[in-house]
Amino acid sequence: MGSAMLAGWQKDTQLTAEFHVIEPMLDAPELANSNTYFYNSLSEFPDGFVPELVVLAVKPQMMAAVLEEARFLGGADTSWLSIAAGLSTQKLSAMLGGEAKILRAMPNTPAAIGMGITALFAGHQVAAAVSALSEQLLGACGSVVRLEDEKLMDAVTALSGSGPAYVFLLAETMAAAGQRLGLPADMAMQLAIETIKGAGALMAEDAAPPAILRENVTSKGGTTAAALSVLMTDDRMADLLDDALTAAARRAAELDAQG
Repeated sequence: MGSAMLAGWQKDTQLTAEFHVIEPMLDAPELANSNTYFYNSLSEFPDGFVPELVVLAVKPQMMAAVLEEARFLGGADTSWLSIAAGLSTQKLSAMLGGEAKILRAMPNTPAAIGMGITALFAGHQVAAAVSALSEQLLGACGSVVRLEDEKLMDAVTALSGSGPAYVFLLAETMAAAGQRLGLPADMAMQLAIETIKGAGALMAEDAAPPAILRENVTSKGGTTAAALSVLMTDDRMADLLDDALTAAARRAAELDAQG
């Protein structure tokens, strides 16, 4: 995710920032340019350089170990932007050793092609200029929504943060069902992917809510109605997704408790 976001930032001609990237598994020459500097470890970071904003693009389970070293990078005016699922600003501040200026964001993987959606929460100590800079950085990878209540971040994580995986599973499942109906595997997958891509684009372009679009394509007594009667009977699809998102949100809360 960090590499995807960096690629988006480098394409944003409105940004004049320098990027200093610490990556132990450094192998990203395609991301290097005159404004981007790579380091294999914190020990290589330039002495005396104090970043305005540190982006923490590491897994929640690794955060405590990373911040044990990385907290010495910052100064009194440094803010920290975390994209790790589940870890609250309070938890992150404690890991940094005190009253740190924390922002949390939850992007998703379509950020790699500039079509992500990210929710951003800024703690009360974060300066307005840094909050705006963070929104600009995240906006280079797609759309941004602002959260006023940090407690909603687990719900965002469950819906949009993990959401691409649900859509990928839908494509897998649709293609597999098409195969069972006799379609060649490659054709079934192409039909599934292009259908999902087209439906997503239509929802983005049409002002009508998804429920209306669904009704518009469902002729009474037709094939779509027959399929939807299976998916919607007894709210089976709604209940399944509700259970899935609840499980994801619960896991996000657990990560904060374990962090």
